[in-house]
Amino acid sequence: MSDLTARKNQLEARLAELQGRLGRIEDHLEQTPNPDWEDRAQEAEMDEVLEELGEAGTKEVTAIQAALQRIQKGTYGTCVRCGKDILKQRLDVLPHTPICKDCAAALATKS
Repeated sequence: MSDLTARKNQLEARLAELQGRLGRIEDHLEQTPNPDWEDRAQEAEMDEVLEELGEAGTKEVTAIQAALQRIQKGTYGTCVRCGKDILKQRLDVLPHTPICKDCAAALATKS
């Protein structure tokens, strides 16, 4: 199995995991609120946390889908900003990243 095939499998597995998790979060958030006001207050706090996790998960799903598209186009592993190769070590940590370490650092200093 090639490195690219292994990376694609890794991304697809993570995508499936996230989609399952997001589905469970959505199911929980759609549940009828508890009639007890104290329990409802605790549920509201938990719902806020779940919503934040859901937003982060949705962003990661979008990034993974984009990475899978780059694999399909043959541009995976190439920085979308500068066109240089993204180091394998960076892809090992962030397999869905579209940018190299240098461009990521440049963006971080602009923030």
